[in-house]
Amino acid sequence: MPDTHTDNALSRLLSERDWLLADGATGTELFNMGLSSGDAPELWNADHPDRIKKLYQGPVDAGSDLFLTNSFGSNAARLKLHNAQDRVFELSRLAAEIGREVADASGRTVVVAGSMGPTGEIMEPIGSLTHADAVEMFHEQAEGLKAGGADVLWVETISAPEEYKAAAEAARLAGMPWCGTMSFDTAGRTMMGLTAPQMVDLVNRLPHPPIAFGANCGVGSSDLLRTVLGYGAPGRPVIAKGNAGIPKYHDGHIHYDGTPELMADYACMARDAGARIIGGCCGTTPAHLAQMRAALENREPGPKPTLEQIAAALGGFSSEHDGTGDTSAAPRRARRNARSRG
Repeated sequence: MPDTHTDNALSRLLSERDWLLADGATGTELFNMGLSSGDAPELWNADHPDRIKKLYQGPVDAGSDLFLTNSFGSNAARLKLHNAQDRVFELSRLAAEIGREVADASGRTVVVAGSMGPTGEIMEPIGSLTHADAVEMFHEQAEGLKAGGADVLWVETISAPEEYKAAAEAARLAGMPWCGTMSFDTAGRTMMGLTAPQMVDLVNRLPHPPIAFGANCGVGSSDLLRTVLGYGAPGRPVIAKGNAGIPKYHDGHIHYDGTPELMADYACMARDAGARIIGGCCGTTPAHLAQMRAALENREPGPKPTLEQIAAALGGFSSEHDGTGDTSAAPRRARRNARSRG
């Protein structure tokens, strides 16, 4: 049986390149295509495959080396809210199949990363979701993504270590390589209290560890880079997928104020902070990605940025420290909420 840690498109690219450009927002782009708030975007894999193909084509045309599939919520717990819990495998497979078509037509190596978001349930001992049930949910989703041709699984926006472990076990059962990010948005911690150093410890203890790990979404790009710095030297590739600025409510819609120029600065700072897979989350469009790609290609790498340099370039932090006891921080800004993948 091939070693899934090395015999996959993502690992091969990482062995050849110093950095890779990931994709941007999913929700932002789908809302722009007409998705209504509260609807399940995964249903579009069957109902509007042309729109999902357009969703994937955007980052590919902008220069992304990988993109995430439209399967963030295609697990039984989330699809049950739309009476579609019996369509987990189908919708996950379709998400990957459309992605495989786009990637294979690109003329270069583009990684199809099968997105797996949180179940939305609270795990034991705080909640009622058992480890076995969580593994079963993620495994069903993983098998669908695998059948559709995903190169890797991409677990994202997780806040509980127990759920991260369940997703890792599901990836092992599916025989798939995987990556996994958590969302740090409460004074440098995940919603369930995990700090960046604690995530490193979690990842290094997993029997089936990810190819790469890191942070996505959360509060903003400044906070996300502080998390990346908090990983230290973990010994495996780090992922940075920060939001495009701060959300502003205007004319009934949420808009992110991060310009393509700001996200280009963020991308280079993420690289200099130690990230090797760099992308965007909420609010990040193909226009942002194109500028990020250009900056990464044309700007020389620099020294690891300080917190003061990050705040000066991207804006202040939402909290005074990162949850680890280090209180040396640049100016803070008012806290905001960003819970789901954008």
